[in-house]
Amino acid sequence: MNISLETPDQPEVIALIADLDAYQDTLYPPESRHALDLASLKRDNVRFFVARDGQGRAVGCCAVVLRADHGEIKRMYVRPDCRGQGIAGGLLRAVEAASAEARCPRLMLETGPYQPEALGLYASFGYARRGPYAGYRDDPLSVFMEKPLA
Repeated sequence: MNISLETPDQPEVIALIADLDAYQDTLYPPESRHALDLASLKRDNVRFFVARDGQGRAVGCCAVVLRADHGEIKRMYVRPDCRGQGIAGGLLRAVEAASAEARCPRLMLETGPYQPEALGLYASFGYARRGPYAGYRDDPLSVFMEKPLA
């Protein structure tokens, strides 16, 4: 498994993001989804990571949007046929390392209650539930989490 910084505008990565969107469509209504579009993922303050398997195929992705007081994890996804192999944990470690390198004091995220595996992953990495932040509204279909970085 190889995880590296890449641009999100590659055809294979665009397809991966489309898979993520299709998956999210089955779980949550549009008003409860807070995804970044491709243009937003290409901004200077975004670090976008791609996980590739031994054949070089894109199997997962995750981004962090770096702001002055926090970073926000966005677009975390691993292809269903590749789950259970530690890819999401590897992506999360990469995001945390890049955030710490950028002197980001804490990471935050918004996910949903219908993704127990994601909630378990974040909790196992030390993320704790918190209230809405940065303009999000309280929504029963949103779970907000935060982790301070050392």
